[in-house]
Amino acid sequence: MTTPLRTTLDFLLHDWLQACSLTDRERFADHSRETFDAVLDTCERIAREKYAPFNRTVDTQEPQFDGEKVILPQCTHDARRAYADSGMLSAAQDYALGGMQLPYVVESAANAFFGVASISIGSNLLTTGNANAILVHGTPAQQQVFAANEFNGRWAGTMCLSEPQAGSSLSDIATRAEPDGADFADDPLGPRYRLTGNKMWISSGEHELTENIVHLVLAKIPGPDGRLVAGTRGISLFIVPKQLVDTEGQLTGERNDVALAGLNHKLGWRGTTNTLLNFGEGRYPVRGGAGAIGYLVGQPGEGLKCMFHMMNEARIAIGMAATMLGLAGYYASLDYAKTRLQGRPVGAGGKDATQPQVPLIAHADIKRMLLAQKSWCEGALALNLYCARLVDEGRTGETQAAANARLLLEVLTPIAKSWPSENCLEANSLAIQIHGGYGYTRDFPVEQYWRDNRLNMIHEGTHGIQAADLLGRKVVMQGGAGLTLLAETISATMERSRQHKALAPWADQLAVALQDVLAATQAAWASGDPQEALANAVPYMQAFGHMVLAWVWLDVAASVLERDPALHDAANAGRMGAARYFFGYELPRITPWLAVAARRDMTCAQMAPDMF
Repeated sequence: MTTPLRTTLDFLLHDWLQACSLTDRERFADHSRETFDAVLDTCERIAREKYAPFNRTVDTQEPQFDGEKVILPQCTHDARRAYADSGMLSAAQDYALGGMQLPYVVESAANAFFGVASISIGSNLLTTGNANAILVHGTPAQQQVFAANEFNGRWAGTMCLSEPQAGSSLSDIATRAEPDGADFADDPLGPRYRLTGNKMWISSGEHELTENIVHLVLAKIPGPDGRLVAGTRGISLFIVPKQLVDTEGQLTGERNDVALAGLNHKLGWRGTTNTLLNFGEGRYPVRGGAGAIGYLVGQPGEGLKCMFHMMNEARIAIGMAATMLGLAGYYASLDYAKTRLQGRPVGAGGKDATQPQVPLIAHADIKRMLLAQKSWCEGALALNLYCARLVDEGRTGETQAAANARLLLEVLTPIAKSWPSENCLEANSLAIQIHGGYGYTRDFPVEQYWRDNRLNMIHEGTHGIQAADLLGRKVVMQGGAGLTLLAETISATMERSRQHKALAPWADQLAVALQDVLAATQAAWASGDPQEALANAVPYMQAFGHMVLAWVWLDVAASVLERDPALHDAANAGRMGAARYFFGYELPRITPWLAVAARRDMTCAQMAPDMF
């Protein structure tokens, strides 16, 4: 039986994004609609069999540390093995790396099934992101030894940025990296350093799921005076394996000095270990020296640039995770609303208590909450798949098209991460509301979906960080070239949609919204003072995101009407209803958000601490 998610993915991939057109390109020439469908079929089956039945298990059986190792339920081991065996860790990689050379947009769609089934049973996105960063910035030896063994499933990967005293303020990290001996620069695995310091909030930082864990660690190399360079300028990136390895990728039997200091117990995502790691504390002395052995990736002082490759991938992946949790709640509340009998319709004479009760979905306010979820979550899924399609274009398109795709992705990345993590969380809240009192209980899954999703507003950069990135950098970089390109792309959708009479009013409405966003962007920076410009960056980003989602829905609606103008298919009629909801209920909300940004309102910024 075709599931609602599969129906939606098929439409977005093939009817909207024309994924099969990518097979005309050399990299994807071996693929077809049949191979794409086979990948989706496989992932849907694994998610159904190895993930979904254990979503509650991994929530209640949290990781435990017995003093030597982290204990996870057997279902987590089984799910991780099934995923690795499927080849999905390297799905988009070269054949030479054991990959499938699958378009990234198809890989993203296939991974959606795991997000709906159980988001926290694994952290495979970190392993692929880690390996991809090494592929781009590492030496050939690092690529072959570390990245290749992550892609083939032998090893897992992490991202070690935050520290207990620094949090998101990476310029304040204090982890040190000292050259390891006179021959430090001659190690075949890369310049060898000894790291000492502490890292906090490290997902999958310790476990027994794989024979090794490859930590990518940000640290600072001291200057000639022995002091760390202030700010982000002195940050470098290092590969720090849990178990040391040789140049053939074989374990040497030496445990690196990376120790688990404790497990963090979180509101959600409880199936994934979240750790405090101590590097070089001396618990596992290695090779007669102090500190954990690490290998420099890229050039000294360019660690943040190297890590941003992984961080941007992770941001888009978190947006997708938030989306899938929102959809999981939507599907659960839709099923509940169709089967739960409660209340009676109101007629001319009021309610007739002698009549049988009706399903919840018969009530207008229930439909409102379901439609809100549908418009937010399916819209967010479309946005994330569009961004994945931009990745493919940036890698394989013609020169100018590829450059445009990369620029557009730069602008959209903060939205792809932040918009779903805010609005799909609200969708989870509405899913609880539809369940009524039962929604608060563990008898139904919606409370867990909300708890799991609440973390995504913080994962990979808070709303404030994403908003500062959007308004402070992305829309003004290169003289506003990215924002101009986005405006041109949106305008092309408006022109296309005006060919359909039903869409013309929405195109007009979006045109006004786009001009309002452009005007607010200019007004926010009118004084040239970053403090004033960014004082309301989050409301600006909320409005910007709503404008982007309205554009996505308009483009989707145009595809619907081009294929099914009479809306004979209920799924297409549903998509049009979701688009109608977004333009009627959501897009009008941007006016007050833009107003405070445009007038550079300092109400919040000027509040002194003692005024609270």
